[in-house]
Amino acid sequence: MDDVASMERVRVAILSDTHGAIDSRVQEVVGTCDLAVHGGDIGRASILAQLQPRLGRVLAVFGNNDVARKWPEEDRRLLVHLPEWLEQPLPGGSLVLIHGHQVPARDRHRLLRGRFPNARVIVYGHSHRLVLDDAREPWVLNPGAAGRSRTHGGPSCLVLIATSGQWQVESYRFALSVPKGGLRYTCHHDKTQPITTQTAQIATASGRARDR
Repeated sequence: MDDVASMERVRVAILSDTHGAIDSRVQEVVGTCDLAVHGGDIGRASILAQLQPRLGRVLAVFGNNDVARKWPEEDRRLLVHLPEWLEQPLPGGSLVLIHGHQVPARDRHRLLRGRFPNARVIVYGHSHRLVLDDAREPWVLNPGAAGRSRTHGGPSCLVLIATSGQWQVESYRFALSVPKGGLRYTCHHDKTQPITTQTAQIATASGRARDR
């Protein structure tokens, strides 16, 4: 049995689509969690090294941009170790992680649910849009983009809190900084507070968020 699955309560940081840069405020959220999962389009090996969850465990899959020609030469050895998808047992069920480019956007949630029907949560990336589809099980979650590329309003991430009897998700989106030179993303920690929302318990989930 996986040691994480045997824990009473697990906090999982969920992020994706860093494309070689990660917002420091997302890093801070990761530091409050037990483990972290990255949904692909990582960009370089040091991104994963910058993630420091409490258990020191970081899981990742490859995205469509995680290819040798787009990674620094010295980092390319890591690419062969990134799976297409993975499953992580947690208290009360399992989390499946995949980038999502393998299935078309229009039917992505339906197709992912059909491919991984036994998961409790399916996490994907690729669209760079934060999505909480908790209309039915398995939940389908997208943490949005955690770096500087196409964040659609600011870098974001999710935190899944799993116990044997209840799962819930917190979402974090951070504000952009707007210096005189134009719009850009904050590259260092500031005092901006995240916009935080929390889903209902998985047993009483309601509502549907469409993927785009």
